[in-house]
Amino acid sequence: MTTNKNHTVIYTGVTSNLVNRIHQHKTKFNKGFTSKYNCDNLVYYKEFTNIIEAIKYEKTIKAGSRAKKEKLINETNPEWKDLSDGW
Repeated sequence: MTTNKNHTVIYTGVTSNLVNRIHQHKTKFNKGFTSKYNCDNLVYYKEFTNIIEAIKYEKTIKAGSRAKKEKLINETNPEWKDLSDGW
């Protein structure tokens, strides 16, 4: 999950290359939701070995409320630090 600097927007996505995808968000490579709302701070991620399971998990998160997304982030990253700093 990524967010903007004020944490007002949370974006959930799935990728096979997290480092590359975060770079794309930060450079606004793709013109879309994340570039429009400046969602380039990585605040939560989960790794999978199976893309089908990853997509299933992503759909579950997307279907959940903002409060559920915030709970996931707060459990592992309570300060909402950008986990991609230094990549």
